[in-house]
Amino acid sequence: MSQNQNYIQLMNQSIGRLFKDALTISCKEDLSQAFFLLQTIFRQRKAAILRHKWQKKGIGVPPFMILSITHQCNLRCKGCYAQAHHHSSDTELSTGRLREIIAEARSLGIGISLLAGGEPLIRPEILEIAAGFPEIIFPVFSNGLLINDKLIGFFKKHKNIVPVISIEGDAEDTDGRRGAGVSQKLNQILPLLQDNHIFYGVSLTVTRMNFKTITGEPFVKDLHQHGCRLFFYVEYVPVKETTADWVLSEQQRKELLQATQRMRLQFPSLFIAFPGDEEQFGGCLAAGRGFIHISPDGNLEPCPFSPYSDTNLNKVSLKDALKSRLLETIRNSHDRLKETTGGCALWENREWVNSLLKETQNE
Repeated sequence: MSQNQNYIQLMNQSIGRLFKDALTISCKEDLSQAFFLLQTIFRQRKAAILRHKWQKKGIGVPPFMILSITHQCNLRCKGCYAQAHHHSSDTELSTGRLREIIAEARSLGIGISLLAGGEPLIRPEILEIAAGFPEIIFPVFSNGLLINDKLIGFFKKHKNIVPVISIEGDAEDTDGRRGAGVSQKLNQILPLLQDNHIFYGVSLTVTRMNFKTITGEPFVKDLHQHGCRLFFYVEYVPVKETTADWVLSEQQRKELLQATQRMRLQFPSLFIAFPGDEEQFGGCLAAGRGFIHISPDGNLEPCPFSPYSDTNLNKVSLKDALKSRLLETIRNSHDRLKETTGGCALWENREWVNSLLKETQNE
């Protein structure tokens, strides 16, 4: 088995374990959710078979797609990568084009599509689109402030759409980065998700300042008691030079992986660390190795933190976009992106990625 085939097999196995763990959790708490997850396990296997078929035809299809659907947001968080990369002249993908892209993603075998922004719930039509593709799991990364009774009912009905609420730690941390009063509002929304038996998660941007709080047992235990069953730990990437001191120390990176491993044993929940968990697959999974990113204006990019593109989905199909010369060059230079010191490899090599883009544009 080639090295490439080996990591793909490992990824497929990891995805399978993730949903099996979710099934185990749900069997003890919500049988309707458990039945849905059982269906999902079979659907994800079918998606893996599809990806393998396309691979044999020379088209590498990743299992994950990150779809940022809007630049708009109802908050102005400090250190926001989406805000830093937003250009006022950008035109967002139309509702019709978003539906076409997701339909094509399903036909290619993409089984998980993370919805992001800006604030994705500013474009609620994306939820109606997602509901039409039960074969795909849609984690919706949201600040949570636009969730209301109508959306609660929608999430309850469409279990393939998983709300993932962004918080920063305790009330002081969350309000300090997201704005005064945000924590108090979320304290009203999370119980609604729990009371309606909605499988939901939280996204935690890990910085040097909040590290101790969000990896501590009291913090995780409190969220678990409020029904949270999915924890994303995302290391902060300094999209602005003035926030470079937010980045985790090398020791904290090691401790983060140890903490998530410990919490997996202690709490019946799912814990995902990014980019730390990439190490088991040989490093950076961007540029189509494991995932791709589509910007609100349709650019196919290696990663949300690496906004470089030679292909736009308003002009070509997703299948043809996956043949991107830029993404192929990055994948073929993977040794340069292996995670040896932690953190985002593409960010550390951003000047190199930008130079590759210029080369492809000049070809």
